Amino acid sequence: MPFLYSVRSRNNFDKNSSQPFTISRSKIDLFLECTRCFYIDQVLGIKRPDSFPFTLNNAVDALLKKEFDIHRKAQSKHPLLKEYGLDAVPLKDERMTEWRDALRNGIKYHDKELNLIIRGGIDDIWTNPEGELIIVDYKATSKADPKAEITLDADWQIGYKRQMEVYQWLFRQNGFRVNDTGYFVYVNGKQDRASFNAKLEFDVTLLPYKGDPSWIPEVLKDLKKCLLSGEIPKPNETCSYCAYRKAAAEADVKSRKKK
Repeated sequence: MPFLYSVRSRNNFDKNSSQPFTISRSKIDLFLECTRCFYIDQVLGIKRPDSFPFTLNNAVDALLKKEFDIHRKAQSKHPLLKEYGLDAVPLKDERMTEWRDALRNGIKYHDKELNLIIRGGIDDIWTNPEGELIIVDYKATSKADPKAEITLDADWQIGYKRQMEVYQWLFRQNGFRVNDTGYFVYVNGKQDRASFNAKLEFDVTLLPYKGDPSWIPEVLKDLKKCLLSGEIPKPNETCSYCAYRKAAAEADVKSRKKK
């Protein structure tokens, strides 16, 4: 079945509306990546084409949640936390299902000054003996080199760090005590096995990250100005989507002139 693209007619920003406008964590990241793509998406209802779903990553995510939920119910320490000497257990809270629902709910905060509802769906939350929340995010990869170190040092991983910081900020805005250090449960699919045998094995690494969400309030102000501007921002020179749209439009013009 061919992919049919449609322009979204609902849930777009309307500067004449008095209702709060909802911005997801991923749309904040889109704004930081390309203001033009952000405006075209959130105001005009034309989102970037969807990428193919990462179904294996989703499977890993779902299984990790089930595994940590066993320890959440028992309020026991997961073996990974024991291995890394982290004194924490999965948070037991009836709102976990809601906070994990990135599509419909998530953790929310209404900024009344900007009239924006900011929300994001978390993977997990742990808690330490001091009662602080520890924000946790699951990531999956597969490096060909079995000795390759798993880090957060690549330039493109800034998005992971911002993601963690937005979650930390959201929970603090909701009155929770949140530890500055969050953790990435990073699983790496092993490629050095002799054969597949219908089984994929993983190494699991726990990566700490000390977040600094101080950038968020100013970015939200800029984001709201962009929504209210009434003008499509100029193309971003580093955005491949902007480059594609420009090249396609120029090719279309040239083709028409030749006829």
